[in-house]
Amino acid sequence: MNTTYLPSDYLPILIQLGLALGFIVTTMIVTHNIGPKRNSIKKDDPFECGIPVQGDARAPISIKYFLIAILFVLFDVEVIFMYPWAVNFKSLGMEGFLQMVLFMGLLLSGFYYILKKGVLKWE
Repeated sequence: MNTTYLPSDYLPILIQLGLALGFIVTTMIVTHNIGPKRNSIKKDDPFECGIPVQGDARAPISIKYFLIAILFVLFDVEVIFMYPWAVNFKSLGMEGFLQMVLFMGLLLSGFYYILKKGVLKWE
């Protein structure tokens, strides 16, 4: 079954895309133009759940927090790859098992590197 598509076959998709983008742009322009524009010191003041603002929002934070978050996401995503492998364990056979051993070896070598670098050590 060799089907050829003509440019006219994509016309309904292009029309729908154009209408969607047109609607978005028109809605943004109209709401910007007809919306109220009353600025005041009280209105422009940041509001955080009723708690008065204290200090600067640009206070330095230890890089350790960001490293822990990134490592969590990295290893969490890696563990997600294990679920389909476990579900299809029997059908993948020895080749699938060896691929997972290689995957886990690389994952654990990265974890060992992180431990040796002292990323997870807190002072």
